[in-house]
Amino acid sequence: MTKELPKDFLWGGATADFQYEGGYAEGGRDPSTHDYETNGSPEHPRHHTMKMPNGDTINLKSSFLDAEDVPEEAKPVWLKDQYYPSHQAVDFYHHYKEDIKLMAGMGFSVYRFSIAWSRIFPNGEEDEPNKEGLKFYDNVISELEKYHIQPLITICHDEMPVHLALKYDGWSSRKVIELYVKYAKSLFEHFGSKCKYWLTFNEINAVRGFGPSGVHKATGLRRYQAAHNMFVASAETVKLGHKLIPGSQFGTMYALSTCYPATCKPEDVFHNQQELRENWYFVDTMGRGYYPRYADEILQHHGIKGLSEIKMDPADQQILKDGQLDFIAFSYYRSNISKAGDKWFNVGGSANPYLEKTPWGWGLDPLGLRYTMNMIYDRIQKPIFIVENGMGAIDKPDENGFVEDDYRIDYLQKHLSAMADAINIDKVPCIGYTMWAPIDLVSLSTGEMKKRYGFIYIDMDDLGHGSLKRIPKKSYAWMKHIIETNGKALDD
Repeated sequence: MTKELPKDFLWGGATADFQYEGGYAEGGRDPSTHDYETNGSPEHPRHHTMKMPNGDTINLKSSFLDAEDVPEEAKPVWLKDQYYPSHQAVDFYHHYKEDIKLMAGMGFSVYRFSIAWSRIFPNGEEDEPNKEGLKFYDNVISELEKYHIQPLITICHDEMPVHLALKYDGWSSRKVIELYVKYAKSLFEHFGSKCKYWLTFNEINAVRGFGPSGVHKATGLRRYQAAHNMFVASAETVKLGHKLIPGSQFGTMYALSTCYPATCKPEDVFHNQQELRENWYFVDTMGRGYYPRYADEILQHHGIKGLSEIKMDPADQQILKDGQLDFIAFSYYRSNISKAGDKWFNVGGSANPYLEKTPWGWGLDPLGLRYTMNMIYDRIQKPIFIVENGMGAIDKPDENGFVEDDYRIDYLQKHLSAMADAINIDKVPCIGYTMWAPIDLVSLSTGEMKKRYGFIYIDMDDLGHGSLKRIPKKSYAWMKHIIETNGKALDD
């Protein structure tokens, strides 16, 4: 069957403000939780740098896979001998016109980007939004309009004003629900007429630790209390958005790289079901509007008695029901395997021996994307939106800065073909595809630049040195042709 996609299918790319935008102290912006996160590598994990009341400084691992708890009395601090990638990132703040023109050159019809909460409400508690922050995103959206590119806005992408983390312990406090909804309302009132598609949160099922959630303790009751508060905030925001923006569509983004049982041994198959439910807990609650029947079992595995231990207001259940999502957005990068005896929520998983791997050990599984698309739709029965998919690789430019990234083309050829089969053969309704990331940016997991995803190379190293020159790679022209033919060229 042909790979050509429906005429209204949206093609584009995705970025996150703290990995891409820069300008951390410009335009009235205050620090966010990620602004205190160092660079790193697979061998040397990223850290949050903190100062204790006695003046001692401490480094705490910040990876969402194994984030360390932050002492309540610790305060974030910048150290002179450390590099903090979010401060400059790759400087979209000053290059947005150039970057959007490059995206338009590929034929993008949608661009997913996140708005920095601390650029709109610098400490999170101001009475009125920051006009300079609104103006910056006005300029970005106007530039997108110029090229007929729709914005897909992520309201909160794994961060918050650091003030809210320190004062309220982030999302563990219901006060942050109120402040988030106020922030979202300001976006709807200012940008709503120009934006149809919105995401309330990014990879909400993987949000834990100080950076993404502002919560000092990364696991246990505080993490799941924070999750409940985010569920309520999302539902309140969806209800408000539908009221203020007629025809608007809302989703939340989940990390849904799938997991297979290691063998057909019943114990392995059952354990894998439980492993998958760690993610479905989030999707089911927000997609269906109520907690799933297995919720207590999930919570008990994390040392929580059950939903009875989660603090809820009497109106919360109705809010969840009334604020269900319109579509399910997700990221897909790889698949893993699990077996009986593995720890739950083993995000890194075990390696699948049947798959090739990236230099970072991620298993390459195009068919897994088709499998995941079917799983989501079979379960929730709502349209899906693939908002992150891509391959991190070490790109080596030639003497002119050009990158022959045939490996990326091969990755995308196979994954986009699998996506097209899910849409055309399996009849999974899919709104669009935004590749992570159209332009090289800072890796969230390792804080590196050498782990590159983009169609466009940026001359910058792991410590922020370089000209920041943008140079299209070989994959740029290839993807342009795929978009021009609406996927039909995947048949070639």
